[in-house]
Parts: sequence; C-alpha cells; structure tokens
Amino acid sequence: MATNQPSWPRAWLMTDERMGDRLWDAIGRLPVGGGIIFRHYSLPADQRLALGRKVAELANANRQLLAVGRSATLAELLGARLMHNPAAPTALPLSLSVHDELDAKAARERGAALVFVSPVFPTNSHPEAPALGIGEACRLADIAGCAAIALGGMSRFRFESLDAAFHGFGGIDCWLED
Repeated sequence: MATNQPSWPRAWLMTDERMGDRLWDAIGRLPVGGGIIFRHYSLPADQRLALGRKVAELANANRQLLAVGRSATLAELLGARLMHNPAAPTALPLSLSVHDELDAKAARERGAALVFVSPVFPTNSHPEAPALGIGEACRLADIAGCAAIALGGMSRFRFESLDAAFHGFGGIDCWLED
C-alpha cells in the first residue's frame, strides 16, 4: 500500500437508488470519520444535485469524507474531497473500482489514491457477480499499489478476517443490517 497518500477513512458507504429512504439510516450508522461515495447515477441532474446536497450536509455534520461518482461538476458543487470513477479528468484525488487484474493495473497507471476491490464475497447488490475470494482480492489490491477498500458482502467481522492488504471496507447492506 502506498505510504504517500492521505489518511483515508476505513469505513465506507456506497450509495445508490435501491436504498430509497434507507439511505438516511445507513449514513446514520456509518462511523464518524467514515466515507461516503455518492452515486445515485440514474437520477436526473437536478434531483441528484438536491439529494447530493442533503448527503453532503450530513457528511459534514458527521465528519465523514464525501466522494462523488463520475461527475466532477457535481463533486465541485458538493465540496467533495474525492472523485470516484470520474467520467472526465479532475483535480481531485481519484478512486477507482477494481474487479479484475486489468482494472488494478489501470488504477496503478492512472495514479489512483484509493481503490475499491469487489466483490470480495458474494453480495446482495450484484448477485450475478462471482466473488473474488480473499486471495484474489488481496492480489488485486497489491497490483493497484494504493490504499484498498474491500467491497462485496462485507461486514466489520469479515473485514477483520482479511489480510493487511486492505485499508478498510465498505458497502451498502453492511450499514443497513441490524
């Protein structure tokens, strides 16, 4: 893992439309100092901005780092500190999704500050995707050469069983479980 990177949160919430109003519960369960990747890609731009402003307000109140997926313009409007899978060049630090060796190599080449390796375990949000397993996920994290976050069927318990290759974990359902 790269040592010249800022101290990234260890716990992350990935947002999406399927969460509905449970989004607010998930943000409330994310630890202080955690990170939120605001996605909600299918919303019309004005609705995505309005929802993003509410998420950003809560993130600031909870001292949670806000990242925005794809849109550098939205990231700037919301005061995000990280861009996730940007659609265009950005001055913000970059995080990328890693699902295979090609993605991991691309993340290294693009200078990603953070990668989200998935799915480590079977996941409810992408049931059709075969799980990488711990060994392959660790290998991909190593290839990426930066701080790596484990996604896919994650929980605090499962994170504790992972190799030190991972800086943290995240997901959707892990913040909605009772």
